[in-house]
This record gives sequence, structure tokens and C-alpha cells, in this order.
Amino acid sequence: MKCPYCEYAESKVIDSRPTDEHEAIRRRRECLNCGKRFTTYEKVESIPLVVIKKDGSRQMFDSQKLLNGIMRACEKRPVSTDEMERVVVEIEAAAQNLLEREISSDRLGEMVMDKLRDLDGVAYVRFASVYREFRDLNTFVEEVNKLLKR
Repeated sequence: MKCPYCEYAESKVIDSRPTDEHEAIRRRRECLNCGKRFTTYEKVESIPLVVIKKDGSRQMFDSQKLLNGIMRACEKRPVSTDEMERVVVEIEAAAQNLLEREISSDRLGEMVMDKLRDLDGVAYVRFASVYREFRDLNTFVEEVNKLLKR
């Protein structure tokens, strides 16, 4: 880390602690050349995630958009907002852990359905009916039967 006063390249860490939001590490440093102290912040760099839509277009991953879809599926169901937000965080973490910069909307949809299947059956069927674009009643019944067999 370069000293902001004399631009010397070596410093020592005097104190290190998380920020109030726990999103970064605050480090107090002392320059080994001039002895002046300065503060740096260390934060995990996340790779921007791009979603490839069904029509081939690309857009930045938006956790709020994902949460909105899950909230619509869970409307009037006994699923708390905290549970829905946890699902979004888990899906985003899983997508980031793939270590790929792009993910298909199909894959994201499958991840959501896996989580909703365990969380609430009705919310799962609601989401699946939109995601899989059920065309008729038979497709809907087939999906409900799959759920019941589990």
C-alpha cells in the first residue's frame, strides 16, 4: 500500500477491524518511511453477474427483480419477507460461486424453483406456471402431481 504522504510502498498495519456494516475491513497503517498514519478499507470484490435472457439479450443481475418475482409467487402465503430475502441471498451467492460472469435466466429460474419447492408448494407452482409458461391445464396438473410425489 503506497503512503498518501510520501508515496513510499511499504507500511505496517497497526489496527484492523470490520466496518459498522461488516462490508469491509478498516485498517490503520503506518508508513515505514515517514511514520505518518493513514486508513485504508479492504472490501471483497464481487464479479458483476450478467443474466442471459431467453431472447438472448443480456442484463445485469438484479436481486430486487428476483425478490419481486418471489414475492409475487408467495403472495398471501405463510412465507415471511425474511425467508424470501434469504432465498434471494442464497441464490445470488450460489450464482456468484459458479465463478462465471454470465448465467442463463433458465438456470436462475431452476434455482428459484428448487428453493420454493422446499419453502412453499403453492408458491412453487405459481412460480413454475409463469417460468415454464404453462400452456394448458394438463401441464399445470402434471407439475402439481410431480410435487405431490415428492
